[in-house]
Amino acid sequence: MNLERRIRLIAGTLVLTSLALARWVSPHWLWLTTFVGANLLQSALTRWCLAEDILKKAGLAGPAGETR
Repeated sequence: MNLERRIRLIAGTLVLTSLALARWVSPHWLWLTTFVGANLLQSALTRWCLAEDILKKAGLAGPAGETR
């Protein structure tokens, strides 16, 4: 799995988890959804992604040169 797919997986998981927590725990969990959405927007505009940097430093970016 390449880096872009890993980031999408993480973002989608965070959004769905925060929606479930907002439904059953507290509506304040919607702030996590807002944070993820803002980071996706910022990443699209600036071409810089914090999650990408974190995954690379953690060694979880996937094989070098992998495209699919």
